[in-house]
Amino acid sequence: MASSTALRGTPGSTRQWRVVDIVVASVIAVAVGVLFFAWSAGYSGISVLTAGFPPLGGLYTGGWLVAGVLGGLIIRKPGAAIYCETLAAAVSALIGTQWGVGVLLSGAIQGAGAELVFLLFLYRRWNLPVALLAGLGAGLALAISENILYNALWTIEFKLLYVLFAGISGIVIAGLLSWLAMRGLARTGVLSAFAAGRTADV
Repeated sequence: MASSTALRGTPGSTRQWRVVDIVVASVIAVAVGVLFFAWSAGYSGISVLTAGFPPLGGLYTGGWLVAGVLGGLIIRKPGAAIYCETLAAAVSALIGTQWGVGVLLSGAIQGAGAELVFLLFLYRRWNLPVALLAGLGAGLALAISENILYNALWTIEFKLLYVLFAGISGIVIAGLLSWLAMRGLARTGVLSAFAAGRTADV
């Protein structure tokens, strides 16, 4: 019974953030923010490879979506995905990513894409399908916002393909890998203060 409650979540106090939630969410965001910076540096090489067919760049975008999905899966509280994704973006901006403070808006949008999926399941389901859907939601949010902000001159076919490729990248990199990372961390015992570390069926 206790395990089922931890998995599904309960109304009221379980939705409130604890100090440990804030601390761990911040640690996740900072760590992934450093990875964001490294991932952004790698984009220069990828953009050269995709110059002839820009929508293929969408397959690389999943690396920028990990913080929101992973943070949501571990913290399991409303706002966790947006908080982690936005803070991770801020960290990458502070380190010196080539996109500057503009990544803060991107982070908030991408985090909202994952957050919406967790909300749709009322913050009660945290299994692999939900993780994959959260990655997809973040990927779609990224692609749609970038088509509006940066890819306005692309043809509609290119824009649709970019959405498709970013969605796939979100599912595989942000969804699947974040879920596997959460499972791995749970096995080490470091998530014992969270439902993610106390339930077998996560």
